[in-house]
Amino acid sequence: MSIKDRIGVGTAAGVASVPGATGPAGLGTATRAQRGRRLGRRFLHKKMAVCGLILVALFLLLAIIGPLVAQDYSKQNLSETFAGPSAAHWLGTDDLGRDVLARLASGARVSLLAGVFATALSLVVGIPIGLVAGYYRGWADSVLMRVNDTVMAFPFLIFAVGMAAILGPSLHNVIIALAVSHVPSVIRIVRGETMVLRRQEFVDAAVADGATDLTIMGRYILPNLVNVLIVNATVAIPGAIIGEAALSFLGLGVQAPTPSFGTMLTAAQQFLTQDPLLAVVPGVAIALATLGFNLLGDGLRDVLDPRGKR
Repeated sequence: MSIKDRIGVGTAAGVASVPGATGPAGLGTATRAQRGRRLGRRFLHKKMAVCGLILVALFLLLAIIGPLVAQDYSKQNLSETFAGPSAAHWLGTDDLGRDVLARLASGARVSLLAGVFATALSLVVGIPIGLVAGYYRGWADSVLMRVNDTVMAFPFLIFAVGMAAILGPSLHNVIIALAVSHVPSVIRIVRGETMVLRRQEFVDAAVADGATDLTIMGRYILPNLVNVLIVNATVAIPGAIIGEAALSFLGLGVQAPTPSFGTMLTAAQQFLTQDPLLAVVPGVAIALATLGFNLLGDGLRDVLDPRGKR
């Protein structure tokens, strides 16, 4: 029996209990398409997940297209300070007469960049470490996990604030700080899933066929982690968005005149009684963006995890 035949047997016999496991040899184009349509229908039946997808789509449109079509966020007009919503300024203007919607769109782009790149960087760093720890176990696992537990002892935001204070205020440093803060949770998730997959029959078949450890981890284990990592990413991005806003609010993130949700909230503090809309707009934007990603992540978890709710 060839390795592909044995992989198929292992997939049918053992991987059904593993979240998202598909078997490295694949299910064939037709089967994958059918499974994709089935998952799509299952997702569409979850109303909250669909609401989350809509919120995420609106946030992406605001972040990607908004700055291209909105007014110049730095353009000042001192004769129109604290102007209310109008046809010219949909969300009004701030204390310097700058268009709030334009600044919100630019801030959404900053938050999106911070959330996506910080999450992607944490996955790039955390996945290999988690694979090695979960696959080899032994002393390597003990050393890596003790270091990981030490880092996880610090709250996410506190650790990010410390990292940003050391690196200095900038968007690049915020991304690095948020990514490093999220790496421990990625390592723990990947390690746990790898330990489960390591005991599956298709991995035993690959070992018996002479596959190297690197091949097994890269070709047979990592593809079966995709579903779990997708869900983790959708949950990590809103955390990074809040983290970026908090760091910018504290002066450790994006610096003026570049707008972000955090800097908009900082600037609005002294005008809360005069124009509370300046604080409400970025606050609501943060809440809706994080809510959308969280609802989407919950829906994907239920759809992609065979042990979750249907």
